[in-house]
Amino acid sequence: MAPLSTGTSRQSRSTVSSLSRSEIGFSESVALLLDRMDVRRAETAEERENIYRLRYQAYLREGAISPNHTKTFSDPYDESENAYLFGLYLDGELVSSIRMHIGSREHPKFPSLEAFADVLQPEVDAGKVIIDSTRFVSDEATSRMHRGLPYVTIRLGWMAAIYFNAEHLLAAVRPEHQGFYRRTFHHRLICEARPYPRLARPICLMTVHFAAVADHLYQRYPFFRSTLFERRMMFERSAAPKPAQSEDHLTPVVSESPGLAG
Repeated sequence: MAPLSTGTSRQSRSTVSSLSRSEIGFSESVALLLDRMDVRRAETAEERENIYRLRYQAYLREGAISPNHTKTFSDPYDESENAYLFGLYLDGELVSSIRMHIGSREHPKFPSLEAFADVLQPEVDAGKVIIDSTRFVSDEATSRMHRGLPYVTIRLGWMAAIYFNAEHLLAAVRPEHQGFYRRTFHHRLICEARPYPRLARPICLMTVHFAAVADHLYQRYPFFRSTLFERRMMFERSAAPKPAQSEDHLTPVVSESPGLAG
């Protein structure tokens, strides 16, 4: 697999200027949306149940699961000690959710490893930290109204990549979603689609090394920046894997270690 390209194609000055204005306008709208959002780590049974219902609606709508009488969708990974389950609320209403596992030699179990062990196990054995973001869902009506909702939700994974100084930020996605992750976040494909546990549709695996693309991401989407205080609010807990950083900085040191991060 060729390494991730960060080059840009030649464009006319007027086209670049137009794209810049468009991107600036979009970033401003997402920043305004972010200011209205309440992001919570799901701790109570009620919070989790509401997220499981939102999941069920989203996955059922896409034909990824079959109907069930509970009208909820959860799995044992929701209870893992290295799992973080987040709900994002707009004006008090749950509108999106994402789950992430911090995979490491000390915490070697996470959802994508079950489906892609041949690709990921060597990375875990090498001592690399992996952010495995899964169960990303959103309310259909709110997503149509606010185009920035996916970005606000996915932002949590990038915050985790900084906080835990991760080598890999995974995206286990359907093949038709590859383009979005490649164009927007510079993810690259590391495994073609294959059957994925508990889902009816095959899933492919993508990854990005955060430190290698951080500057470009922040320039294009300034709202992805975060403070150490914000990251601690999201991820600090007594049972959490210990983060590698002790002071506030936005761009981690680029690792020289070989492997998938390449």
